[in-house]
Amino acid sequence: MDLIKIGKFIANCRKDKNLTQEQLAEKLYVTDRAVSKWERGLSLPDAGKMLDLCGILEINVNELLTGEKIDMENMNKKSEELLVEMTRQEQLKNKKLITSMYIMTGSAVIFYIGIIGLASLTLKEGPLFGAIICAATALLVFIAFYGLKLEVDAGYYECAKCHHKFTPKNYFVAMFAPHLNTTRFMKCPECKKYSWSKKVMSKD
Repeated sequence: MDLIKIGKFIANCRKDKNLTQEQLAEKLYVTDRAVSKWERGLSLPDAGKMLDLCGILEINVNELLTGEKIDMENMNKKSEELLVEMTRQEQLKNKKLITSMYIMTGSAVIFYIGIIGLASLTLKEGPLFGAIICAATALLVFIAFYGLKLEVDAGYYECAKCHHKFTPKNYFVAMFAPHLNTTRFMKCPECKKYSWSKKVMSKD
């Protein structure tokens, strides 16, 4: 999605309605700074505000996200292009989350091994040595939990039985599921069977 194009489209539609940024902001219960950021292509409206914005500007969501007016003849084509683009954006976002998870947890493990090794070589057993071990272990556990959150938030798990794509109802389901890398042995909410559900980046 071209945020600059979308921003200019929002600005033009607002002006067509003879609204200032402040007036539009008041109607949407946001700040004029938020409207300014949309129109400069720095961000998109939250999903909860999109429909309200479209209603005020008398456009549809497809037009908003493509940044142009769409005639009925091209509506289906534009809708398909937008769906493909949104799927691509979702995949990119999820791949970044997974990459961050690998980098963060890998670095944490290397740091943990290094700090334990260094402490073992330079310190005698005692309160300081114990405190370092406890602190390093606590940090590793915290990062592991955060890494799990990134994994669960990135994309979906695909059931090996029925191929339904789902997200666990909470993080504890994934935490206690046996796993091989990002493939976890979980119960599918669709077919109600347990299987090794692999991680996929989108529902398509």
